Amino acid sequence: MTIDLKTVDIKPLRHTYAHVAQYIGADKTASRYQEGTMGAQPAANFHYRPTWDPDHDLFDPARTAIVMSNWYALKDPRQFYYASWTMTRARQQDTMEANFEFVESRGMADLIPEALTAQALAVLVPLRHAAWGANMNNSQICALGYGTAFTAPAMFHAMDNLGIAQYLTRLALSVSGPQVLDDAKAAWLDDPLWQALRRYVEDTLVVADPVELFVAQNLVLDGLLYPLVYDRFVDEQVALKNGSAIAMLTAFMPEWHDESSRWVDAVVKTMAAESEDNRACLAHWTHQWEEQAAAALLPVAELAFPACAHAVLDEVREQLRGRIAKLGIVWQ
Repeated sequence: MTIDLKTVDIKPLRHTYAHVAQYIGADKTASRYQEGTMGAQPAANFHYRPTWDPDHDLFDPARTAIVMSNWYALKDPRQFYYASWTMTRARQQDTMEANFEFVESRGMADLIPEALTAQALAVLVPLRHAAWGANMNNSQICALGYGTAFTAPAMFHAMDNLGIAQYLTRLALSVSGPQVLDDAKAAWLDDPLWQALRRYVEDTLVVADPVELFVAQNLVLDGLLYPLVYDRFVDEQVALKNGSAIAMLTAFMPEWHDESSRWVDAVVKTMAAESEDNRACLAHWTHQWEEQAAAALLPVAELAFPACAHAVLDEVREQLRGRIAKLGIVWQ
């Protein structure tokens, strides 16, 4: 018996879903990120306006002063949709688990000088409350923002901040004990050193414009706090004074900030490039919130760098201003 095998090229009738094709073209094969993001924003057939905000539709681009002709232009350069985000964070979680196990199994926390441990815990542990505020703010951005390309990464960002708060909690328990959590909460609520940052966090909780909130939290506050605390304080000071255990237990934070900054920068740069009005609005917000964030972080800098707080904070501010300038926003 002779069997003659032939190959047949079957052309697909379509390459992706119609609601995705209208953004990328019907002749292109969509990526998983595009299929999970493009065209997913509800935009029609709303039965009523929300009773808590009758001036807007349930999903309404008019909630922000920023105007975009296409909200799906705010693409995430990381290409995060739910599956890719969870797989990335799972790998990082495995690394952090290994770090905690390494530090705890070898008693590395006991090798840190007592004064350095006290200073590190005094600076780091109250920041779990700031991370919780960032979680709430990004949840609000997701709730009030428009376009899945903008709102979905905001929710991932919210959960990342929840994870950061949990890592700081676990750091306190590993290095010291549960009492330090109570002390940090008391400091956040009552210590004058933390009240400026607490005020900043609580003021942002009531910002109505989701893009302004995005700028205040993700661009400005995080853009100052993470380089100041995790790059300058933990990596350049604590780690070099026999506090490498602290650096290992906070390794996720600077890595996460470097990664997430790519998304934040891409969003702001795209918005600024859309129109002169957008640029002017973003410039106003960044200038306003940067001044407040720097003032709020100065007492924290003084706790971390008693001898040179102003100089270190000024360096971090210059770094952020240079970053903002590269996004097309003229710093006033």
